[in-house]
Amino acid sequence: MTIKEVNALLEELAPLAQAENFDNVGLLVGDPNAIVRGVLVTLDALENVVDEAIKYDCNLIVSFHPIIFSGLKKLNGASYVERTVMKAIRNDIGIYSMHTALDNAPRGVNAKICEVLGIENPRILIPKKGNIKKLTTYVPKSDANPLKEALFAVGAGHIGNYSHCSFGTDGTGSYRAGTGAKPTKGEIGKTHYEEEECVSIIFPSSLEKKVLKVLFIKHPYEEVAYEVLTLENADQTTGMGMIGELASPMQDLDFLKQVKDRMNAQGIRHSRLLDKKVQKIAVLGGSGAFAIGAAKAAGADMLITSDIKYHQYYEAEDKMVIADIGHYETEQFTKNLLVEYLTKKMPNFAIRLSGSKTNPINYL
Repeated sequence: MTIKEVNALLEELAPLAQAENFDNVGLLVGDPNAIVRGVLVTLDALENVVDEAIKYDCNLIVSFHPIIFSGLKKLNGASYVERTVMKAIRNDIGIYSMHTALDNAPRGVNAKICEVLGIENPRILIPKKGNIKKLTTYVPKSDANPLKEALFAVGAGHIGNYSHCSFGTDGTGSYRAGTGAKPTKGEIGKTHYEEEECVSIIFPSSLEKKVLKVLFIKHPYEEVAYEVLTLENADQTTGMGMIGELASPMQDLDFLKQVKDRMNAQGIRHSRLLDKKVQKIAVLGGSGAFAIGAAKAAGADMLITSDIKYHQYYEAEDKMVIADIGHYETEQFTKNLLVEYLTKKMPNFAIRLSGSKTNPINYL
């Protein structure tokens, strides 16, 4: 397989179009057409991880965090970022980053936290906006259903637990084919009237290229009239954080002790315990202070996240408990998730879980 083909499999799990605008995801280093000998999965692509990849002859590193986040103006080894990139280039090793694309994925970072903590019925805490688009086109009535079926086949027309969703209105279209045209129906120089259906189908933004490719292949007209609009609807299947329930309520202190154990946390900073049982739990891997309001609005008893600042703990307002278990700790199982996924997709391929330490935080 080529690096490009492995990347395509990763995009099935976490489409890059779902990443946040500030992020830097995808193939950051390497030749997409290079043949992959082995894949090393890590949370951070650091210099010691590149050394590990060299040792085990893995020429593709799949990392969660991007080693290149802002623009590089030089490559002379002056920083850990430059040294990592230079070593990867010298040894023909590709580096692919997923970051917020995987944060927003329904089977991504936060789903894995829910799995580890035994949180049931997980659903998106902060649904992503601007992720749903609508295609509208005009097609002869006899061709409308075949076109819709082809669009459904590539993932268009999904709304929550429903598929094959579309809307159509009947009308009459007109056109006059000019010199050089090859009309499917009608004659050159004569105005033609055709009974058409106006077809509208929604789709996630990550599928736009596939949807338009199918449209142009399956639409019978030489010139296809269409429009694509971004809808205001939030995508309930994609977004940051998750919220779900414990199988049985637990005393807040007892649950925090369980979190510390299962997440291998060195310590937990938390807002005031309310000395009550908790059951509805919100989680957000990485820096999650921005989710405090959403967690409270959703009726969460506790928010598990990281990088909470001093004054942000006040925002709990004795309505829930905010627990900061550490940035690395919230995301550490992400690499296990990716190894499991890639192993299923490529069962006869060498997928290795990195053993290199990348957590920059140490505790006394």
